[in-house]
Amino acid sequence: QVLLVESGGGLVQAGGSLRLSCAASGRTFNYYTMGWFRQAPGKEREFVAAISRSGGRTDYADSVKDRFTISRDSAENTMYLQMNSLRSEDTGVYYCAADPIPAHIMGGTLVDYWGQGTQVTVSS
Repeated sequence: QVLLVESGGGLVQAGGSLRLSCAASGRTFNYYTMGWFRQAPGKEREFVAAISRSGGRTDYADSVKDRFTISRDSAENTMYLQMNSLRSEDTGVYYCAADPIPAHIMGGTLVDYWGQGTQVTVSS
């Protein structure tokens, strides 16, 4: 069992930055591919970014590429999402996810563990 707890969300003006954290407890952190997803009001949850178990590979949705950076710290059992140049369309609830199978994270389905979400609101 893995418990994921997000933090760092809030209200920010367009063009600003936020850093989200996802603290993991339970089973070995390095066993899991990790990812970030978001859900805007009235829309389906969508993939934002993923990071491999070692941290050596990262993937991003086109909409956030070159603005967001995903990372993980094995010593702290924590994953991060640095979000720069935020836009109003980045508003939503951001969820972290963990699964031992990378394809589950990339596809956003059959994911073993989800966090409870943290709200990000970007004002224009």
